[in-house]
Amino acid sequence: MTIENPLIRESAVGIVDMLKNGDVTPHDLLDALEQRISRVDGQVNALPTLCFDRARNHADELLKKPVGERGRLAGLPVPIKDLADVEGVRSTHGSLIFENSIPDVSDVLVSHLEAEGGVVYAKSNTPEFGAGANTFNDVFGPTLNPWNTARSAAGSSGGAAVALATGTAWVAHGSDMGGSLRNPASFNNVCGLRPSPGRVATTRSSKVDGNLGLEGPMARNVEDLALLFDAMCGEESGDPVSKPRTETSFLDQARSGWKPERVAFSRDLGITPVDPEVVQIVEAAALRLEEAGVTVEEAHPDLSEAHECFHVLRAISFATNMKPLLENHRDKLKPEVIWNIEEGLALAADEVIKAEHQRAAMLQRGLEFFKTYDLLLSPATIVPPYPVENRYVEQCNGTKFDNYIEWLGIVYAITNICAPAMSIPAGFTAEDLPVGIQIVGRPNCDGQVLAGGKLLQDILGHHQRLPIDPRG
Repeated sequence: MTIENPLIRESAVGIVDMLKNGDVTPHDLLDALEQRISRVDGQVNALPTLCFDRARNHADELLKKPVGERGRLAGLPVPIKDLADVEGVRSTHGSLIFENSIPDVSDVLVSHLEAEGGVVYAKSNTPEFGAGANTFNDVFGPTLNPWNTARSAAGSSGGAAVALATGTAWVAHGSDMGGSLRNPASFNNVCGLRPSPGRVATTRSSKVDGNLGLEGPMARNVEDLALLFDAMCGEESGDPVSKPRTETSFLDQARSGWKPERVAFSRDLGITPVDPEVVQIVEAAALRLEEAGVTVEEAHPDLSEAHECFHVLRAISFATNMKPLLENHRDKLKPEVIWNIEEGLALAADEVIKAEHQRAAMLQRGLEFFKTYDLLLSPATIVPPYPVENRYVEQCNGTKFDNYIEWLGIVYAITNICAPAMSIPAGFTAEDLPVGIQIVGRPNCDGQVLAGGKLLQDILGHHQRLPIDPRG
């Protein structure tokens, strides 16, 4: 199968330049996407909900404005993960409870993107309520990995990552609590950034000051990622903990040429088993930075409390957000979600207090660590893409996990310390399956993560293999 429209292979940055120069219109892009989706999405199930009529109406309104008033994206199409509401579009959260829900109001995040010239044309698939790093649900079924459709796309932003990999999106929205931007980026050879807390505004419906789960961008390369990140960022009255934009755009920061002097590499952050082939690929990728004159040393901060801390705080988050759903719709919730909610409801105050203190202590140790190192590198996932029929990774390298989220420790340890973290392509296994490298920076230094990521990306060059046709 061939890609029928050359626009599909263009970068998002290139597409936006074409939009601003009048070389293409948003309608040209929507036509190209609709054709590409009809050719490949049936094989992977990345974008189960389409809204092209709404998108074309939005494009018409956008074209009435002068080019300079069309926002940072200028008409670039963007799919929204099916955990965020889009006005007038079926928004299921991957749950039978909301199978037929059509919201009247969009999430703040969506409104912000549309104000910046983003054109929403699809909802990307996600596991039920984003729970679990394998994208399947009882509404739409599983999303398959295009590098091998017998393998998992990871999650919970699996639909977004697969859309990017297969050329049905140039950029994509996602979200991340326990690695939900970074895991699918790793499994699909794309880029995903969990930003510093407050960078991206969103609708606050329960825990107003919560920062365990965050919204963020995905793309095929670091510059495109920074472009979408700029459009997502900014202070919004609807999110009282959101931050103003930075003085210098993140795209400019990514292109700045900044490079780290000294980076740390860790095989496992001291807390988890990792598949030996993954370690070999990621370590080889990290050491390539030495070609740019960067010192690479083996080190990591003390994150030994990561599992206990995250499990408690995640359980509290589930209980806070979903207790009414458990009470009223238990029969429609998957077992993992029920377990997480009940874990939260069973917690004693002392356990929560302990977890909050553990998080604060790990944050301080992380800040001290980044006085010595500019960036921290590690595997983004501990295994390559696994069989899609497995609900989660049950064991790795001889270690059996206690629950369905413990295999994600290498990413949720970073969630605990509020650090920006990005996964970019690191290489491929002997089976030609993607592996990602996690790049972590000091809190609020997102621009350095992007610049360091672009430096390594350009050395490695693996992003150039996209987009691909799905393969069995």
